[in-house]
Amino acid sequence: MPAKPAPIKKSPAKKAAAKEEKPAEPAPEAPPAEAAPPAEAAPAEAAPAEAAPAEAAPAPVEGEAAPAAEPAADAAPAPAAEEAAPAEAPAADAPAAEEPAAEADAPAEAAAAPAEEAAAPAPAEGDAPAEAAAAPAEPAAEEGAAPAAEAPAAEAPAEAPTEDAAAAPAEAPAEAAPAEAAPVEEPPKPPTPPPPPEPTSAPLNLTVEDVNATSVTLKWQQPETIGDSGLDGYTVEYCKEGAAEWVVANAELTVATKLVVAGLTTGDVLNMRVVAVNPGGRSEPAVLAEAVPVRDLVERPKVRLPRSLRTRYVRKVGAQINLVIPFLGKPKPVVSWTKDGEPLDTKRVGIRNSDRDSILFIRTSEREDSGVYEITVKIDSFLDKASLTLQIVDLPGPPTSVKLVDTWGFNAALEWTPPKDSGNTEITGYNVQKADKKTGEWFTVLENYHRLNATISDLIMGNSYNFRVFSVNKVGVSEKSVTTKEVATIQKTGIVYTPPEYQEHDFSEVPKFTAPLIDRAATVGYTTKLLCAVRGCPKPKIEWLKNQMVIGDDPKYRQLSNLGVCSLEIRKPCSFDGGVYTCRAKNDNGVATVSCKLEVKQVIIPEK
Repeated sequence: MPAKPAPIKKSPAKKAAAKEEKPAEPAPEAPPAEAAPPAEAAPAEAAPAEAAPAEAAPAPVEGEAAPAAEPAADAAPAPAAEEAAPAEAPAADAPAAEEPAAEADAPAEAAAAPAEEAAAPAPAEGDAPAEAAAAPAEPAAEEGAAPAAEAPAAEAPAEAPTEDAAAAPAEAPAEAAPAEAAPVEEPPKPPTPPPPPEPTSAPLNLTVEDVNATSVTLKWQQPETIGDSGLDGYTVEYCKEGAAEWVVANAELTVATKLVVAGLTTGDVLNMRVVAVNPGGRSEPAVLAEAVPVRDLVERPKVRLPRSLRTRYVRKVGAQINLVIPFLGKPKPVVSWTKDGEPLDTKRVGIRNSDRDSILFIRTSEREDSGVYEITVKIDSFLDKASLTLQIVDLPGPPTSVKLVDTWGFNAALEWTPPKDSGNTEITGYNVQKADKKTGEWFTVLENYHRLNATISDLIMGNSYNFRVFSVNKVGVSEKSVTTKEVATIQKTGIVYTPPEYQEHDFSEVPKFTAPLIDRAATVGYTTKLLCAVRGCPKPKIEWLKNQMVIGDDPKYRQLSNLGVCSLEIRKPCSFDGGVYTCRAKNDNGVATVSCKLEVKQVIIPEK
């Protein structure tokens, strides 16, 4: 068993200084010195400077464990403790070596108690003394007091415990030293209470579904805003007209959105309302717009809209409109009309009502008469509605603009924009026309064309064209058009005509008789003619021969040649003119001949 370390004896002057430097609040009670086991009594590793400064130790209070520490300080001289400290706690001497030598003589009696408290924890509150000893450490450091690294080292026993046994006490004071003050744990805050539930919004669309002599059936829709608290149900209340007291119709809340209020008195006129209820309370009530008379209805109101009026009713500007809308209901229902949710203008639209139908009459319709007309027939709180859409259409306006985009070859590209005024109906197409500037006449090139751009083809080279566009709808073609500002000019292409080179035909030909001479017989004294035909190029020269002798310019013969037909006329031949006649055709290419035999006969007159 190791010997208990001997505390250093404290002089009376130093005791007084320690009392003056004690903190304002007393330190917690230290356990008696006798309660600490000798084996754990302030080993060398348990004496860091930050754990318990010498001057920071509070003065012992009367009747506590401090008197027990003073006799222990007289047990051993200080030099022995100082020599043992470097051997057993080298880690603790490192900070102590940096302190000045004057601080090494700090009172050791005040540090003895904290050292014993750190070495010997109490059974129940083991961490309390360590925290109490760490609290006054910062004031001592501020006053320049020497750390307690040397003071606990003076109490080190001659025989130091093993390193494993001394490691745990040495680390605890070292970690507790930097703490300035013990943290105070705040008490946990109570949970924030949830916000109080809010009532829902009012039920929607409260209407009367049925009524008879003793009951009224109401229906409605759930509120738009219900909230997180949910919806418990609805309560229905009614009040006689003129009275102030509301009577609850249902004893228990109903979750349905329909309720039959029974047990009513015939002839009463009741104001009725519905209230939604949830944990937040009652909502704003949904009240019927009009009081409900409790009575039997012979026939409920009903509008019988004709089939032709169930779709859009389209008429041209200026047309007369006469619409008959039959309906049912007894007693006679009250009939009212609206246009686009507003009352009708009686100066423009006439209304005539009977027991069975209602007539809407417009003498001359205009585009301003277009809209949604709604008829309402009402008996007490029961009503029926029907609506019809009237559309008055007109011719459209012209397109907003038209532009000549490009011109190439024999083509021109156009673009245009839709008209601002469509005539209160959709545009079904466009008509595109062109005009040659030479003639100025317009011709339609595209009709009912649906696009907003087009290419006009087959234009004539060298001509200039203007274009215009009309709008078309179901009424007809717009009265005006829009014309292009630019002129499309079809340029002439640079064509140089080069005639083909033909080889000259050689028409030269040798004379040739196409019709030969024919042998003939003539009578003396009667003129005869020989004929033939010849061809040749160049034109051949014709010669006539008799018996191979050229006739020449003999007046007895007449020679003719016309268009290749050659003739030889023999005037009043005699018997000597008979013989062989030859026609000879001659040109540069050659000669051709043809011959015939002529016989001249004598006329013999018989004797009497």
